[in-house]
Amino acid sequence: MRKSLIGLAVAAAIVSFSGLALAKDTIPVGHLAVFTGPTSDVGVPYGKGVADALNYINANGGIDGKTIEFQTVDYSYNAPRAVATYKKWMSRNKPVAIQGWGTADTEALVKFIAKDEIFFMSASYSGHLTDPKGKGTHAKAPAPYNFFYGPSYSDSCRGLVQWAAEDWKAKGKEGKPQFIHMGDNHPYPNAPKAACAAYAEELGFEVLPAIVYSLKPADAKAQCLSLKSSGADYAYLGNTSGSNISLLKSCSTVGVSTQFLSNIWGWDENSIKATGEPGNGVAWVVGAAPWNSDVPGMKTMKEISKISDPKGEESRPLHYMRGVCTAMFMRDAMAEAAKKGKLTGPNIKAAMESFKDHVPAGMEGVCTPSTWTADDHRGTTEVSVYTSEFKDGKFTMTKMATEEVPRRDDWLGW
Repeated sequence: MRKSLIGLAVAAAIVSFSGLALAKDTIPVGHLAVFTGPTSDVGVPYGKGVADALNYINANGGIDGKTIEFQTVDYSYNAPRAVATYKKWMSRNKPVAIQGWGTADTEALVKFIAKDEIFFMSASYSGHLTDPKGKGTHAKAPAPYNFFYGPSYSDSCRGLVQWAAEDWKAKGKEGKPQFIHMGDNHPYPNAPKAACAAYAEELGFEVLPAIVYSLKPADAKAQCLSLKSSGADYAYLGNTSGSNISLLKSCSTVGVSTQFLSNIWGWDENSIKATGEPGNGVAWVVGAAPWNSDVPGMKTMKEISKISDPKGEESRPLHYMRGVCTAMFMRDAMAEAAKKGKLTGPNIKAAMESFKDHVPAGMEGVCTPSTWTADDHRGTTEVSVYTSEFKDGKFTMTKMATEEVPRRDDWLGW
């Protein structure tokens, strides 16, 4: 039933360009989404945010009078399927831009999109995607056409470690705090693993051997017992929220007292409610203003939300907000490119690289100001750290700090 409902909701948002002759007044865009599979817990709201934003853009004049004609494909977090979908698009009606999702598939597509000159915004925030020219010490490969909204996974983890170091001192504790990385053995949770551990050591942490737990929700008492016996003071959770709900509930049954630090996909309003008190105190990264924030851009956000919720009754989670921000950044880059000539991947890329402290028009206070250059695709290194509490059936989210992570040259692409 859940899959059927999701399918209906997504179908309403899709305008397919595969196999069709496109009119001259349309802009072909691909949308790789995850509505099923191990990361669908966060993929559904994010994908809806992207689709709603694209349809909102079309309903408000499109790009220079042209309609964005997009196809949403649920690839179920299967990287080979994402690559096959990309090749299918390229063989029919080449998109000028793609909204993507996961780390494994985005990194697998880096060389293809560079060769084909396709502007690509992902929901993977892997640090490996931030080095457009491949000049960084730890660069995997040049990623000239890859962009994403928000701090990289590595910078997010660095920001959490900075906060943890401050938290340790504020609590008056002495000695070396112990830090541990937890997550599945998969490109997404592993993306910041080495980079964050290196910075933790710089800040005086003792880094312990990592603990692996599945991206799929499952009993995690064995991992929790390992965590408890390790004596770790701070544990970074690299998986998505569905998996983390299981872990935190399991850890509460064996008396784990570790301070948990979650990546941006690992904690949200839904997981706070689903976990309840065992999740109290989790510190995590928030990349856009929460729903109902008193900021100017919330008016536009609520109009976008009405695309799929005409009555305006839904309260959108943080992942939806970031999906909207990502699509709106692409809109502004497209609009800028259209002013200067033909709407192509290279021109959209150049427009994005011209943005300095940019916020999408109408999204003030919702989306973080971002800057990209031809040499550095780290849009921001600002990390907003929140904690949550659940009590008497209600939850609160409290902003603890804004961590300014250094924009070091040796961290480009890492």
